[in-house]
Amino acid sequence: MEVEIKLRLPDSATHQKLSNLLAPFHTKTLIQENIFFDGTNKELTSNLAVLRIRFYNLEGCILSLKAKPVISAGISRMEEHEEPFDPALGRACIAEPWRLLSVDSSTVIKRVRDEYGLGENGVVCLGGFRNVRAVHEWEGLKLELDETNYDFGTSYELECESADPESHKKLLEEFLQENGISYSYSKVSKFAFFQSRKLPEF
Repeated sequence: MEVEIKLRLPDSATHQKLSNLLAPFHTKTLIQENIFFDGTNKELTSNLAVLRIRFYNLEGCILSLKAKPVISAGISRMEEHEEPFDPALGRACIAEPWRLLSVDSSTVIKRVRDEYGLGENGVVCLGGFRNVRAVHEWEGLKLELDETNYDFGTSYELECESADPESHKKLLEEFLQENGISYSYSKVSKFAFFQSRKLPEF
């Protein structure tokens, strides 16, 4: 189970202001490309699941299955199963999605076959979006400041994976409020925005 605090930022100016505040705590920046897949009959998305290949910094690649998302009051909970994936094979799967089904060594692929019946009627690539993620170590927490670029616009978000989300959310909100950073609770995932092809209203 992945548990994250997700706080939306209204615009690029607010994102930049927060980036400046967190600059002393910056550890790395990840350039991510997220590509999503489903069955021809929407076997995954119709069951609130998504299969994603994420490329990062031109060399790494991760295959993941996320399922049963619940987001409430800025706290996201969902099942997550991920594993390293060969970047060259990942690129090939974008052009020829059926190649995913040939990866017999993948426990993620085995799970989407067994639990969701993926592949019985074919696999499709849904496309995706890019994300620039600045990672910071702050007050013992790993904060991820995201700038997400869809082909229909850009959104901004602060994320923090947490084993104690209620208290950590309070700590984050106090920090943002003390520094005049506008924010709101994220209500749906980045993939949901991608599906709707519409940026959220702040």
